[in-house]
Amino acid sequence: MKYYFSIHLSYREFLPYYQGQIYAIVATTDKGIRVQFPASHLREYVTNEGIHGYFCMNTENNKFLSLTKIA
Repeated sequence: MKYYFSIHLSYREFLPYYQGQIYAIVATTDKGIRVQFPASHLREYVTNEGIHGYFCMNTENNKFLSLTKIA
């Protein structure tokens, strides 16, 4: 199943996730579904500005498969 959502976190807001103090990100999809996944999957998308973008999370049987930044 694919879930589409936006994330907008400043570098300072994302820092506790990056450092492992907070483990999971909870996002609300375009269809109003809340999804939760390990914050570590967002590390590759962190910039000096933080994380800003539109993402697609792919799952199968409620298990995380991949996360892709679309825009």
